[in-house]
Amino acid sequence: MAIHNEIILITGATSGLGRALARALAKDNTVIACGRNLKKLEELSEENKNITACPFDVSERTAVVEIQKKLNNKFERIDRVILNAGDCIYLEQGELQTETFDAMMAVNFYGWINTLKVCKPLLSAARQPHVIGICSQVIFAPFSRAGAYGASKAAADYFLQSFAMDHLDIDVSIVYPGFIDTPLTQRNDFSMPFLLSPEDACERTLTAIEKRKARFTFPKRLRLLLLLSIFRSSWRKKIGQQG
Repeated sequence: MAIHNEIILITGATSGLGRALARALAKDNTVIACGRNLKKLEELSEENKNITACPFDVSERTAVVEIQKKLNNKFERIDRVILNAGDCIYLEQGELQTETFDAMMAVNFYGWINTLKVCKPLLSAARQPHVIGICSQVIFAPFSRAGAYGASKAAADYFLQSFAMDHLDIDVSIVYPGFIDTPLTQRNDFSMPFLLSPEDACERTLTAIEKRKARFTFPKRLRLLLLLSIFRSSWRKKIGQQG
């Protein structure tokens, strides 16, 4: 791996892709592992001395100042920030629960903003600062009952693209993974094509991080499948109108 001797902050590091990234990157770097589960963070820290546990609920705006002070006291810079923390709650069929939209925006959208507010001062001290947002292919096609989740991911995606325009001194990458076998997806009651293990997803994500790719989507087969599903839906509507 081409990433060495860096200080890297990862949110959502207690499970799934975030945990796999923390383990992989800690081999040759200092990793600041953030999450809500202190026990799991401490397990990571005990597993590798290069991992520093940093309890941080990214949805809590009031925690920003406190976390920022802790990081400023311990680190002179942060080279990369991986915005990985996320949650998924589906809407009840036919219902629009405001609390579900609020919950999804708090973690998946405002979580990115809160994390960047924490890290910006230390990012500015890095030689080549890099921000990586772990988005989702859900934004490429509508999914049933995923209105709150998909909207929050789409908002985060637009925000980070705009952030990149306003911060030309910071490299920005957005990664769009498909389905990954995590505690979140294990709750799904529908078929998940091309399901990846966290380790496989980690390897692909590291490729994007190393090359500082502006956009990186995987697996490509799922992206094609989603594009075809949109085309077929539009075609059916067109034919129906002509009939």
